[in-house]
Amino acid sequence: MVTLTEPPVAAVRRPGRLALLGTGLAALLLLGSAVHLTQGTANLDALDVLRLVFGGGTGDTTAIVVESRLPRLLAALVVGAALGVAGAVLQSVSRNILASPDTLAVNAGAHLAVVAVAAFGVSLPLLGATGVAFAGGLAAAVFVLALAGTGGTGIVRLVLAGTAIALALVSVTQVLLLLYAQETRGLFAWGEGSLEQNGLGGVRTLGPLVGLALAALLGMARRLDLIHVGEDHARTLGVHVGRVRFAAIALAVLLAAAAVTLAGPIGFVGLAAPALARLLAAVVPGLHRHTALIPFSAALGAALLLGADVLLRTIISPQRALEVPTGVVTTILGALFLVVLARTARITSATAEPPAAGARSGVSALRYRVVLGVLALAVVAVAVGAVLLGDAKLLLGDVVNWVTGQAGPIVTGVLDTRVPRVVAALLAGAALALGGALTQAVARNPLAEPGMIGVVGGAGLGAVTVITLVSGVGFWTLTGSAGLGAALAMALVFTVAARGGFTSERLVLIGFGVHAAAQALVTLLITLSDPWNETKALTWLGGSTYGRTFTHLVPMALALLLVVPVLVRMRRELDLLALDDETPRVLGVPVARSRLLLLSCAVLLTGAAVAGIGVLTFVGLVAPHAARAIVGSRHARLLPAAALLGAILVGAADTAGRTLIAPAQLPAGLMTAVIGAPYFVWLLYRHRATGRGR
Repeated sequence: MVTLTEPPVAAVRRPGRLALLGTGLAALLLLGSAVHLTQGTANLDALDVLRLVFGGGTGDTTAIVVESRLPRLLAALVVGAALGVAGAVLQSVSRNILASPDTLAVNAGAHLAVVAVAAFGVSLPLLGATGVAFAGGLAAAVFVLALAGTGGTGIVRLVLAGTAIALALVSVTQVLLLLYAQETRGLFAWGEGSLEQNGLGGVRTLGPLVGLALAALLGMARRLDLIHVGEDHARTLGVHVGRVRFAAIALAVLLAAAAVTLAGPIGFVGLAAPALARLLAAVVPGLHRHTALIPFSAALGAALLLGADVLLRTIISPQRALEVPTGVVTTILGALFLVVLARTARITSATAEPPAAGARSGVSALRYRVVLGVLALAVVAVAVGAVLLGDAKLLLGDVVNWVTGQAGPIVTGVLDTRVPRVVAALLAGAALALGGALTQAVARNPLAEPGMIGVVGGAGLGAVTVITLVSGVGFWTLTGSAGLGAALAMALVFTVAARGGFTSERLVLIGFGVHAAAQALVTLLITLSDPWNETKALTWLGGSTYGRTFTHLVPMALALLLVVPVLVRMRRELDLLALDDETPRVLGVPVARSRLLLLSCAVLLTGAAVAGIGVLTFVGLVAPHAARAIVGSRHARLLPAAALLGAILVGAADTAGRTLIAPAQLPAGLMTAVIGAPYFVWLLYRHRATGRGR
């Protein structure tokens, strides 16, 4: 269990420190605002802005500052303050230092709501859009908190639940962006958080709303103090915990919704700002009280977002800075902060159950053969159905004629393009399922998978880097870059986790940070490259089999051919590594070497699958879990069943994506996320119920 507790207040009070911190933050905000106003495409320096302040500026200077730079500056201050306070309140009511609009999927829910309104052509005023974003964000937050709990002990569960729900919501959002490209044009970059404003109208409308929410939360400060200390203590003093908690969550979500409406979902400000404030409470007495924590979190949030925007426009040209979402910078910086926080957190030895825990211990040999036979037949059925279904429906006779070379040109053309896609989906599903099973065994975390610990994100970043920076890139170069990205991400996650004391919880938290940073860098690359890359990258990042040929199958086939013999030989070591470190050492298993080899196999499988058909999520989680429930936890039986289930899942998802809205298509990865998220939610619910039962 991760125990990230609030730092103790210093025994000796120094009341001047709080005032000193406040003065320092105010000076920092003033300095940052002054620098921010001098940055832009027009040639204005500090003296020009200073003359304007004292009424001596020209008409051009006034127009540039008031209509362009001031709205962006005020948006940064309002959005940063709103997210900082939202994160602080969510952390308090959940008693979880990793709670934020990001980890509770508030941003993802609000973003989906706004995109859905735009996709279906509904025109709303700014306050109406804020209401829609509020409804989406509140539903997501309540759902995640219901899964993770509010007792302060479900930190990793909260991150996993929020990540899973956010991935599902983001997948639905991407579906809408693809299907309604005209109606939602420009919302892709906005989806990472952009401070660009069209005048002062947005700030004038939503600024007062943010102020009212802040005032209401300050009025609840004493009750929030009591709830954060302990629910029983708060009830003893007459606090209605349920009502206060719901009101606080609603106000926090309203702040996040206002921020999303004004600037899009900006990542990690709502996590980093209040977490920094709580860390400072160790040396600044009184900061732990909400009367100080709320305004200081607001100031830190504004400073972080303003600093990120200043940094962005300092590093790249002002013209290019207009194209890059500021949320990309905050996400990268926030992900680094999360990695550091996870590395330095105190984590007890009572980690999550290993993948073998709670699973069926085994089935009879006869039943196992029957199950494996049924799964093999299901793979064949999915393959046949995938070949026959699509924008053009075929018959088995058409397939037979194609195999024998007697089909007509239309059938030949359809099957020449469709069969490689079907085989690619089956191979990718098997590869990702095996990679997930290996990751769960080595990490000893039943909720880990390559997508959630940064490996798939690293592979995607490697591939997108080549796609966007190199024109006419060849397939093998793309494959190599995806594999290199996966390997670097895996090495980074496991190296940092091991240095902090290797535990599965730490691994998941660090992996989540690396995944978020990789996604932000992907967005940065797409927005800085040819704008026509947006749809292509969205389709590829969604895990599409479109345009696959038999050449694209070679890396996945080679990866499986290389890895399967290794897994057959190491099946017993896998069983031991899934238990603990001591048992395999006693039995003579070289733990470090075996773990490195198995992780290398997982990276190879994941990188090949991402290079073959793009980014897929949840396959590496759902397939091993389902296989474990069916055939037991012994890897000699688990791995073949997981591979078959992975092939079935991706094959069925790809077929559904090609058939449901034919002739239009949905990427297979979006379908696997929509299918896999409910299963993952059920797993989290079951684990929480099991934990309460103890």
